[in-house]
Parts: sequence; C-alpha cells; structure tokens
Amino acid sequence: MFKRCLLALALTGLPGLAQAADLPSRHAPPPVYTPPPIFSWTGVYLGGEIGYGWGQNGISLPAVPVYTRSSPEGVLGGTHVGYNYQINQLVFGLEGDVDGTSVSKSIFDPVTGTSFGARIPVEGSVRGRVGYAWDRALFYATGGAAFADLENSFTGGLTPYYNTSSGRAGWTVGGGVEYAITNNWSVRGEYRYSDFGHEGTVVAPVAVPVDTHVTEHAVRVGFSYKFEMYAPPPPVISKY
Repeated sequence: MFKRCLLALALTGLPGLAQAADLPSRHAPPPVYTPPPIFSWTGVYLGGEIGYGWGQNGISLPAVPVYTRSSPEGVLGGTHVGYNYQINQLVFGLEGDVDGTSVSKSIFDPVTGTSFGARIPVEGSVRGRVGYAWDRALFYATGGAAFADLENSFTGGLTPYYNTSSGRAGWTVGGGVEYAITNNWSVRGEYRYSDFGHEGTVVAPVAVPVDTHVTEHAVRVGFSYKFEMYAPPPPVISKY
C-alpha cells in the first residue's frame, strides 16, 4: 500500500518537473570573447614632426665671375597627412607635409664686399611612399616634389641692401622607419635630401645677375594617428 502511494505521488509530480525544466534561466549568458582587430597600415593618417635641417646655398655671379656658398641650418617642424594601402607585407602610400623652419645663414664675400644671406621660412613636399611591413614596423622609401619659400638678401658692395623672396620647386628623396604603438598611434624617424633648384635674380640698383642653388639634408622624428576606415562589427549577444 505504501509503495502504491509513493508511485502515485511520483507520477503526479512528473508534469511539474517537466514544466520547471522549460522555464527560462535566470543566469547571465556567458561573456562573448571578441578578438582584437588585426593590425593594418591601411588608412588615412594625420600627424606632426620636428627635426633639424642643414644644407648649402651656392651663390654665383657670372658677370664678375664669383662663386661662393653658405651652409644654412636650423630647426624645422610642422604637420603631415597621408594615406597608406597595405597588400600583404607591401605598403603603398601618398603623403604631404608642411614645415616652418629657422634654416638660415649669412656669409661675407671679400671679393665683392657683399654679405649674402639665405633663409627658408617655409618648406613642404608631396611624396609617394613604398614600404615593407614587418609586424608593426614599417621600413619605407619616399620621394617626390619639394617646395620652399626662399629669401635671399644682399648687403654692401653690390648694393646697400637688396632682398628677394620667391617660391622654389624641386625634388626630395629619402627613407625612414615607422612603428605602430597601437592600432591607431605610430612614431617615426626619417631622413630626406631636398634640392630646391636654381634661381636667377638681378640685384638692384647695379643690375648684377646672381644665381642661387639651395639643397638641404634633414632628419625628422614624428607621430601619426591613423583613422579606422573599416570598424569591426559589434559582437552579437543573445538575450535569454
């Protein structure tokens, strides 16, 4: 008799147990692991740099004839913007930069009794970049067009004082290494050689023709911030 009562109670409780098993769980879902995005150099970037430049300013007076040169040097710094596209380990890019500089020098020529001064207040470039990515390090070569605002001054001898200011166009080539600290921030070191070309001018009031040719070596260190072009999709978390 007692066994029959136990069997009846068990059969009565089975539907309730089945319904309890179908009730929603009150426990929080397990956390979803989202792997960090794979690093790529592809994207638009913006940054700044500072460095030091030194070079030569060749000055020739064909009518005398006289040739002399000075060695302008100084600090430079500014900003850059560019775009990179990575294919496997190869990285192709285009970059432009503008720097303000203190690169300048003045010398005295005893033959003509004239002081020749040269100053580059602003310079810039538009360049292509080709590099090889080794994990987060990028070794690259760069080259393209270079631009500068060049000021020349002539004092004494040829003229009491004469000053010229003109834009120059030339070329630049160099290379560097860049390292990505995070997926967005990177630091770099770079060397470039620039040739801003020849320019002829006539010094007033004596109407003496003068030709100048400016070249520059420069080292720069800088940083860049790369904007994410393709953000990863947000993780999907099911709610219970």
